[in-house]
Amino acid sequence: MTYLYLLLAIVGEITGSALLKSSEGFTKLYPTLASLISFVICFYFLSKTLQTLPLNIVYATWAGLGLVLTTLVSVIIFKEQVNLISIISIFIIIIGVVMLNIFGSSH
Repeated sequence: MTYLYLLLAIVGEITGSALLKSSEGFTKLYPTLASLISFVICFYFLSKTLQTLPLNIVYATWAGLGLVLTTLVSVIIFKEQVNLISIISIFIIIIGVVMLNIFGSSH
């Protein structure tokens, strides 16, 4: 159940970030409200995750996977460009998150 909470926190972060871009600097009401609600949901589930797992693993997983998936959303939905260095960096982040979850302090 803990990793489900973490997944929901990551989905909330990705949704909130995409809506934040769509809000155009908080000038559009509905994307702004949806973004704020998404971040509230995100932080709620992040706090639930922290009741069971250590902060270092939770935050690294949440931030790392959130960054990777938000990048994918930005490329697919907003047609933003990434270069080779960006792609290599994203793979390094994924490797770091996997290594931390396998060999981190809770294991």
